[in-house]
Amino acid sequence: MTAAANGRLRPVIAIDGPAGAGKSTLAAHLARRFGLLNLETGAMYRALALKALETSTALGDEAALARLTASTQILLEPRPNDTNRVLLDGNDVTARIREKDVSEAASQVSVHPRVRAWMVERQRAMGAQGGVVMEGRDIGTKVFPDAELKIFLDAQDEVRGQRRYLQSAGSNDAPTPEAVLAAVRDRDARDRNRAASPLEPALDAVHLDTTGLTLEQVCALAEGLVETRMAD
Repeated sequence: MTAAANGRLRPVIAIDGPAGAGKSTLAAHLARRFGLLNLETGAMYRALALKALETSTALGDEAALARLTASTQILLEPRPNDTNRVLLDGNDVTARIREKDVSEAASQVSVHPRVRAWMVERQRAMGAQGGVVMEGRDIGTKVFPDAELKIFLDAQDEVRGQRRYLQSAGSNDAPTPEAVLAAVRDRDARDRNRAASPLEPALDAVHLDTTGLTLEQVCALAEGLVETRMAD
């Protein structure tokens, strides 16, 4: 279905997949290549997780987290050639939400159905007019099941663990490769087995396994898919 048929001015490109598959990198590339907005839904969960940490809200208390959302404002400001600028209640938390404690907290916060429902409502509003690349874990199945293009990006867990390790290598508290792989597998289990919007490809998603591909090859394949869908 075309963007016009969905009542949008431009298409929505949904990219889903597990941790370390390369969603953020691909989304940023496609946004630059086709002049679209890159909206990182994972950053929204990280921002709420940060607020939970700062307010000592229990990460396993769904009711308390739902109450927290009532006084929370999260804004994503797209930046050319970069990740979104993330504002939490008016404060720039772009760098802070990438730190280890927030990353771990985000994966716990995101399992709660009431939290996800709150996020989905806002994510739909951000992409309502189209012209966006939105990446996450339930974009094609829950947020925009009518997206003009859905890509499910995946790779073997060992490969994804190595990618995550290389991202953290050199920092003062860099974990071992074994610890990173264990964390990736733990995150996979939470994402795939949660009751609300579990990680799974949409029935009409194009599955891209990046295990043996270079970044350039993945980008080229995805560009071809976008060009085909935008020409329909």
